[in-house]
Amino acid sequence: MTATEAAGGADTAAPAPARPDRRGDLRQLIRYALVGGSGVALDLVSFLLLFNVLGLDEQVANVISTSLGITNNFVLNAIFTFDKRDRVFVRFLRFYAVGLTGIALTYVLFQIFTSWLGIDANVVKAGSLPLVLATQFVLNRKWSFG
Repeated sequence: MTATEAAGGADTAAPAPARPDRRGDLRQLIRYALVGGSGVALDLVSFLLLFNVLGLDEQVANVISTSLGITNNFVLNAIFTFDKRDRVFVRFLRFYAVGLTGIALTYVLFQIFTSWLGIDANVVKAGSLPLVLATQFVLNRKWSFG
């Protein structure tokens, strides 16, 4: 019994800090990766069709395909990964803004590797995806769904 309790008062000791839910974090990361995989597949297939079949400029094809992947990922992440259904419009705008960082990063990589070094745009697009996804996960977790 504490001195405060003995005197008839409530114990004012601070509660123990909450332990991080590492299993919950791991489940969230796995879900994010699965959703991201579906977005990557949609992005890449769309890019390949828009660029190789329809003959769109690589930058235009990238913006369209990335936008499709962003929209897919927002819906699935809101429902399955982060379980956030409030402020949908604001969250989507934030999520899309984060997606724009991916478009900008890919644009720079296209400039360097395709325009200046002559590497095939399909290879550059595929190679850019891991860097873009890692950057976007951190930003989305903290800002879009935080």
